[in-house]
Amino acid sequence: MKSFFKLWKIVNVADSERALLFRRSRFDAVLPPGRHRISLLSGDVRVETYDVAEVNFDAIKAKFLLDNYGEILGEYVKSYELSDHQVGLFYRDGHLVDILPPGTFRAVWKGGKVVRVGIVDIAKEYTVDEKVLTLLGRGVRAGQMRIAAQAISYNEIPNEHVGLLVVNGKLKKILQPGSYGFWKYNRSIAVKLLDMRLQTIQVSAQEILTKDRISLRINLSGNFRITQPQKVALKLNDYKNFIYRELQFSLREAVGTQTLDSLLADKDRLNIVIATDIRERLAENGIDIASVGVKDIILPGDMKMILSQVAETHKESEANLLTPLEETKAVCSLQNTAKVMDGGPVLPHLKELESLKKISACIDKASVHDGLDGEFIDSVKLRPTA
Repeated sequence: MKSFFKLWKIVNVADSERALLFRRSRFDAVLPPGRHRISLLSGDVRVETYDVAEVNFDAIKAKFLLDNYGEILGEYVKSYELSDHQVGLFYRDGHLVDILPPGTFRAVWKGGKVVRVGIVDIAKEYTVDEKVLTLLGRGVRAGQMRIAAQAISYNEIPNEHVGLLVVNGKLKKILQPGSYGFWKYNRSIAVKLLDMRLQTIQVSAQEILTKDRISLRINLSGNFRITQPQKVALKLNDYKNFIYRELQFSLREAVGTQTLDSLLADKDRLNIVIATDIRERLAENGIDIASVGVKDIILPGDMKMILSQVAETHKESEANLLTPLEETKAVCSLQNTAKVMDGGPVLPHLKELESLKKISACIDKASVHDGLDGEFIDSVKLRPTA
């Protein structure tokens, strides 16, 4: 029986493929598209085939092979290596498809799709170019959204707002309304929004003692506007909480120096005192107080009862004062009537007729004797009208 030894190995490489030939586990050559007859006489032969349509050369030892066999591989493979302060914009057939982080090594096959890598130095400048931001900022496609989330801090500043750009914990810039992107590599990026519109803050249910030791609950409202965002950012950790405390302290001080009667008599004066007291302190921190208003002054239950009793007593006192006055007016009226009646004989008789008219409305029958100087001698019968 004859023994048969295989002397050749046939390898077919497609147009979209490239193959790496290894002899005895050592790199030997790149096999371009076509039919290849590989001699087996020199020992163990291994062939690795790659699809160049995938662009990236993902061999585990790609960098090693290029460093040691660059003269052979250079005709088929191109590599890009970024420093620790560079970002790569990876374009394929003119489309931005990936972003390479600093320190990335990327090898790509030649002869497939057109590949280009744009290098961006982010050592000092970390603002994303407007054209790149337009492509990646809103993440139009799923792939772009993934890329943008990993590489870019994308921020939109709406109208009537500003953005505070904080880099590595330091305030770097005040951003006006618009769209902004910043590279997140090698640094910490944060953008905080500040609302520049007129805002309202409520100080609710503050229990305060007046000067005459009466406990009240007061609700206060204030309107403010940020005028210097940089001061607010540098001096205040929480500007709304700062305004709340200032209003609270000023309200307590203003109420504590007034009696209950003076507070109830003029709430507008209390508003003016509070606004005047805090305006300068807020202005020092970049905030303008537009107005302050006391919404409610709530008395405790027992105090409401006392005030109600005081009001009722006051009304009774006014009524007691009015009764003598009314009686005095009645006496004066009677005196005047008497004077008039003394002045003419007919007037008494008219008075009698007026009295008869009132009486007739109440009784069924009445007799009048010697009225009007004896003219009504006989009885006069009166009946109610239908």
